[in-house]
Amino acid sequence: MAHELKILLLGDTSNFHHTLAAGLRHYGHDVTVASDGTGWMNTARDIDLSRGDGKLSGAALWYRMRYGSIARRLEGYDIVSLSGTHFARLQPARLRSVFDMVRRANKRVYMTALATDTNHITECLDPASPIAYNEWRVGTSSTLYAAEKAHIARAWLDDPLRAYCRHLTDHVDGIVTALYEYHVAALRQSGLPASRIAYGGIPVDLDSIPYTPYEPAPDGKVRLFLGYPSARMHEKGAERLLAAARQLVADRPDLCTLDVASDIPLTDFKRRLNAAHIVIDQLYSYTPATTALMAMAMGKTVISGAEEAYYDFIGETSLRPVVNVVPDDRAIYETLLGVVTDPDMLAKRGIEGRKFVERHNSATVVARRYLDFWGC
Repeated sequence: MAHELKILLLGDTSNFHHTLAAGLRHYGHDVTVASDGTGWMNTARDIDLSRGDGKLSGAALWYRMRYGSIARRLEGYDIVSLSGTHFARLQPARLRSVFDMVRRANKRVYMTALATDTNHITECLDPASPIAYNEWRVGTSSTLYAAEKAHIARAWLDDPLRAYCRHLTDHVDGIVTALYEYHVAALRQSGLPASRIAYGGIPVDLDSIPYTPYEPAPDGKVRLFLGYPSARMHEKGAERLLAAARQLVADRPDLCTLDVASDIPLTDFKRRLNAAHIVIDQLYSYTPATTALMAMAMGKTVISGAEEAYYDFIGETSLRPVVNVVPDDRAIYETLLGVVTDPDMLAKRGIEGRKFVERHNSATVVARRYLDFWGC
């Protein structure tokens, strides 16, 4: 490292920036995280961007970020990384003015593609995309989530949000992607040259997640766990995964039990995650995301998305720890049944999962990718 960098991570999603900060600090950098704690997760931060619930709470937060006490703490950094386009709970016009101030008051500004925006929606809805299925589309068919959230797609594709997204994309120094799917969208939809786009991955703080070897439960049953944010149930396909898991437990109560959690603090979530043998995560993904990676780090078997295109993309040729699940209800049930009836594989997958996260998603590995892209 040539010198210590002063870095601001602005906004957070599912503890991403807080964990990335740990990796960047490992390399000796001075890192500040500004976020609202990702709502109910209440994740750690150095600058609190919580909005509150009052009628004028948005205006008050915007004023603090743009002109008040928070504004002074968003200036003078070598690097700023935005948590997507929606890095604070503000309307786009207000976010744009905050972004423009941050752009002027700091040396370099980057954005991490890790949430819904115009580029992502456009890619998801495109039948020609190499991503054959996602939360919006399976093949040429729309999903339940697409029907439920059609207004969100329209909003991101209409001129105001499209212009806002374009403004940020055009004025950041580059984009780092959190998932394979977001990387495809950035390459195909952002209009930026490939040299200004890099894959980062989701960081996992392995120092805070001990590995626990698989041990059968005293009653001999395999413990399944499914946790999800209620507001994102259909986005993650949790209703279909949950239906299959409940049917399996009803059919084979001699084999397995099921724990379901929704909207609980991160500390409680991790505790219940750690008590499981098998963690059921997402249906519409090509890439294992935050919950899946945490569970793999703990030594759990994970049922989620992990397509071969993703493994090829990251250059992984041997480890296949994730049990890939596809959006077909009968296939989901058969996948779950196959896992609980083969407990001998749970220990092997647990070992492979930890190795996989160490190799591809540890906070230091992901932080090194960021630093390399930033030229630091």
